[in-house]
Amino acid sequence: MSLLENLAWRYATKKMNGKAVPQEKVEYILEAARMSPSSSGLQPYRVLVITDPEIKEKMKPIAWDQSQITDASHILVFASWDKYTEEKIQEVFHKTLEERGLPLDRMDDYKEKLWGLYSQLSEEWHANHAAKQAYIAFGLAIAAAAEQKVDATPMEGFDNAAMDELLGLEEYGLKSAVILPLGYRDETADWNVNLKKVRTPKEEFLLETV
Repeated sequence: MSLLENLAWRYATKKMNGKAVPQEKVEYILEAARMSPSSSGLQPYRVLVITDPEIKEKMKPIAWDQSQITDASHILVFASWDKYTEEKIQEVFHKTLEERGLPLDRMDDYKEKLWGLYSQLSEEWHANHAAKQAYIAFGLAIAAAAEQKVDATPMEGFDNAAMDELLGLEEYGLKSAVILPLGYRDETADWNVNLKKVRTPKEEFLLETV
């Protein structure tokens, strides 16, 4: 199937049946997220993969008691940097240049320009910008899940601070951005499964340039 056909097939699954997603499918979805683009190639986010039933039970009340948290096979938590630092940026560029076999000072001017910009901005701006990068990976994970015929539910409905505390994200300089439960739809119990997919008509969605 084409990408558009896969996106037409997927929907925000409201009730999952508890069936396990094969590990190779999960790894494919995670690799799509890992390969996603990000601003300046920094990838200021990480993905936590939660399968432990006890942890999922603790996550559920934090996520407004949404049943997908405990019924899903895997929970992907996209967590982004709480702030940019010169050291973090330096580390990413150092690794990139090393992997490419290039001199480690090759991009010093760009690094200095980048940090010169970020250092003047607030930590709130840093956190928001990093979270936006995580959403790019999140979107590709959704598309990859649809390609693998794995159901996924984009989920912003949770207490971020409580989730950060539960998962110990502060220790890693991360903040939870968005959650993606993976599993399989329960066609007998999901009120959303057979509803028509509705999107803004193309003639309204696309604006002609003037």
